[in-house]
Amino acid sequence: MYLDAAKKKEIFEKYGKSNTDTGSAEAQIALFSYRISHLTEHLKSNKKDYSTERALTRLVGKRRSLLNYLKDRDIMRYRTIVETLQLRK
Repeated sequence: MYLDAAKKKEIFEKYGKSNTDTGSAEAQIALFSYRISHLTEHLKSNKKDYSTERALTRLVGKRRSLLNYLKDRDIMRYRTIVETLQLRK
């Protein structure tokens, strides 16, 4: 599987407050970004996989919602995570 417990722990250590911090917006945005990049690569070779395309669209929406939440609450944290993950503004 592409996303095992060790990979999740690594993402949460890097972007969260600690390795068990799974609830912060930054950690969730980083996890969603990792999953989005994996699904995007999958769809490049499987163009007719519409269920994966729908899942990708939903994940992008969830990430966008979290980014909007973070932008409203703390603009510096928003700018930091956008710059770190190299997301478009």
